[in-house]
Amino acid sequence: MSSVTVLAPCPGRVLPLSACSDPVFSGEMVGPGLLIDPDPGETEVVSPIAGTVAKVHPHAFVVAGSDGVAVLVHLGINTVKLDGAGFTVLAEQGSTVEAGAPMVRWDPSAITADGMTSEVPVVLLDRPAGSVPAPAEGSTVTTGDPLVTVDA
Repeated sequence: MSSVTVLAPCPGRVLPLSACSDPVFSGEMVGPGLLIDPDPGETEVVSPIAGTVAKVHPHAFVVAGSDGVAVLVHLGINTVKLDGAGFTVLAEQGSTVEAGAPMVRWDPSAITADGMTSEVPVVLLDRPAGSVPAPAEGSTVTTGDPLVTVDA
C-alpha cells in the first residue's frame, strides 16, 4: 500500500479539525482533516497534493490525486459571502498541478466581516471520520511543510 503526504497549503498554527467554528467541518461531515489558523498577511495558498484540480472557487478548491486521495482546502468560514472579493484564483479547474503549485492568493487578516473567520480546513474527502490524527499541541507549519501522511 502506498501513502500520500499532504502538504500545508498555507503557513500557520495547526489544530484538530474539531476546533473549527463551522459544525460541518468540525463534525467531519465532509471528511477528516486538520485546521490551520493562518498567519496574517497576503498569502499564496498552494496545492497540498499532486493531481487534477477538480473544483476551484475563490474561497475553496479540491485537488484529486490519481491515487484516490482528494483534498479540499477551504479559505475561511462563510467566505463564500464575499463573492470572490479579496481572492485571486491562480489555477484552472481541470488542470494538472504538482504538490506546492500556487492555487489562490488571499490575505487572511482581511477576512473580518460578519461571521467570517480566516480558519482554513484541510479536509481529506471520502475518508472515514477520525482517520486523521490530531496534530501535536502547538504545531506550526510553513507553506509546503508536510501536514499529514495518509494511505492511498
